[in-house]
Amino acid sequence: MDKRFITILVVIILAIAGLFIFTNKKNSSSGSTTSTNTGVSNHTEGNSSSKVHLVVYGDFQCSVCEQMYPIETQVLQKYLGQITFTFKHFPLDSAHPNARAASRAAEAAGLQGKFFEMHDLLYGNQNLWINSSNPQTIFDKFATSLSLNITKFDADFSSGAVNSTINADYQEGVSKGVDGTPTYFLNGTKLNNENIFSVDQFSAVIDQAIKNASK
Repeated sequence: MDKRFITILVVIILAIAGLFIFTNKKNSSSGSTTSTNTGVSNHTEGNSSSKVHLVVYGDFQCSVCEQMYPIETQVLQKYLGQITFTFKHFPLDSAHPNARAASRAAEAAGLQGKFFEMHDLLYGNQNLWINSSNPQTIFDKFATSLSLNITKFDADFSSGAVNSTINADYQEGVSKGVDGTPTYFLNGTKLNNENIFSVDQFSAVIDQAIKNASK
C-alpha cells in the first residue's frame, strides 16, 4: 500500500478521534454546569402587576417571625389584591437549629406547588417542631395533610438543589443588609419592625406606599 496513502489515513483517523474526545469533554462540562447552577427562590403571591412590592426575609423558627405571622397574614388578606408579596429564606442556623430543615420543608412543598400552604403550617404550628430532634417526621405529616407526594417531598427535602436555593436567598439577604428576622422591604426600603408591629401600623405603611405609587 502506498506510504503516502497510509499517512493520510492515519491523520484522518487521529483527527476524528480528537474531535470525538473534545465533543465528549464539552458535553460533560456543560452537563455539570447546568446541574449545579441554582438561584434564589421565587415564592410570590398577590397582584403581580402591582407597583408595591413587600418582601420578607424570614426564619421559620424565629419567635418574632411567629409573632409577626398573624399580623402579616391579616395585612396580606387586606392588601393582596393591591400588592405583591414575596418570602425569602433567611435561616439563622446558629441560633435556630431546626430553621433550615423548616426552610427545606417549605421549599420541597413549593416544588409541588404548595409553598405558602407549608409556610402557613410551619408558622401556625411552630410549637410542634421547634424543639424536635427529628423535625422531618413532623414535616412529613404536614406534607401528607397537603396531599403531597411524600417520596418526592422527602427526596427534595434532602436535595442539594433545595439547600442551594436557601443559601442563595440567605446570601441575597446579607447583600441587602439583612442581619436578623423578620426583615421587611417595601419597594426596596427596609422597614423598622417597631413601626409595623400591629395590623393598623402595617396598614398605614402600606397605604402610604400605595399612595406614593399612584402619583
